[in-house]
Amino acid sequence: MFVVAALAATLSACAVSLHSPNISDLQRHPGRYQDRTVSINGVVTSSWGLPLVPFRFYKVDDGTGEVTVLSNGLRMPATGEHVRVKGRVQDVAVLGGRPLGLHLREEDLHVKR
Repeated sequence: MFVVAALAATLSACAVSLHSPNISDLQRHPGRYQDRTVSINGVVTSSWGLPLVPFRFYKVDDGTGEVTVLSNGLRMPATGEHVRVKGRVQDVAVLGGRPLGLHLREEDLHVKR
């Protein structure tokens, strides 16, 4: 019975880490997360958008790295805000095992107060 409980706990921890990885883990192992939905927590370091383009971008830093988030929502978090972002991991291309244009396509944004 102990073995079953230990195995269940280990698998549960693996599933949680796949859904809430560090940004540095996303960058080191992009293939593991490609087209998967994950959640990240961090601080917005910059945000920008282009006139007449429905997409907005912001960068989130969790202390291990920084990733760009692509948003088509109306809410744009301000620089310095603490956020939890749920989104799909995507990249433009992978060259030599390194992701080019690695980003999250935002599915849900929660600004922590």
